[in-house]
Amino acid sequence: MKNVTIALDEATLREARRIAADRSTSLNGMIREFLDQLVARESRAAKARRRIVALCLESTAERGTERWTRDELHER
Repeated sequence: MKNVTIALDEATLREARRIAADRSTSLNGMIREFLDQLVARESRAAKARRRIVALCLESTAERGTERWTRDELHER
């Protein structure tokens, strides 16, 4: 594991330490968990975007000849 240094104002640091203590963890553990979740979420999103592009490229769907005006689409 690598160490990373961050700069926080005193009030933020104090409140973050309190939250970590309430969760029975360390500030370091809380930050690590947050970053792990962020990386996992971003990885899933990137994978989903790649899959959408692949599906679009594989698609044989065609657009029909019918066209509507904006007013026709929003007609009530």
